[in-house]
Amino acid sequence: MLFGRFTTVPYPSYFCATAFSNPRPWLFVGLGNPGDRYRGTRHNVGFELIDAFAKSMGISMDAVHCKAIFGKGFVHGVPVFLAKPQTYMNLSGESSGPMATYYKLPLNRVLVFHDDMGLPCGALRLHLNGNHGSHNGLKSVIDHFRGNKEFPRLRIGIGRPPGQMDPKAFLLQKFNAKARDRMDVALEEGVDVLKEVLSKCLTESARCFNREQKYKHLRLQTMPVWPDTRITS
Repeated sequence: MLFGRFTTVPYPSYFCATAFSNPRPWLFVGLGNPGDRYRGTRHNVGFELIDAFAKSMGISMDAVHCKAIFGKGFVHGVPVFLAKPQTYMNLSGESSGPMATYYKLPLNRVLVFHDDMGLPCGALRLHLNGNHGSHNGLKSVIDHFRGNKEFPRLRIGIGRPPGQMDPKAFLLQKFNAKARDRMDVALEEGVDVLKEVLSKCLTESARCFNREQKYKHLRLQTMPVWPDTRITS
């Protein structure tokens, strides 16, 4: 079984949002596809950021809840839930929607991480809301939030496919060596901004972070990761 090595979160949860009037918990959801076949692919950088944050904060991802691999902990005194939906990317909302409902969280306390071909590889953006931008995982999340788009998301740039390469093939391909190095740096920056979000105002964190990333974005535009086509495992 896919979840055989994980424990199941009991009902009612030991971390129910009703137990915290101040501060209210956050739910961080990383989007991706389950299984070794997709590990390390561009479409799975949302999973990677969840794992990087969990490791940095000492949070164990050893439970199953609402069709997701799940972890919980405190950061700066704030309760945090971490989730990697195991429904496959295009059905991510089947996990994130029920989980937000279960913990009675307003959508402005649900932060979704996802890959984005509209940004250079390694560039990040933190937004308070927005459309799905043809990202099927994000579209599923919005659908299961009853069409509500008023939730923050952290866009993780993966760049565009080279030449005439099929975007679907590009998404499911692993990074070449140069792009992998960029992504590892980006994940570290992502962990740092998530810590900021938990200790400061989301709006202020986004404003400062996006300003820094804007200049990084401009630098990365002149530093292509292609034609180095070596694929790392």
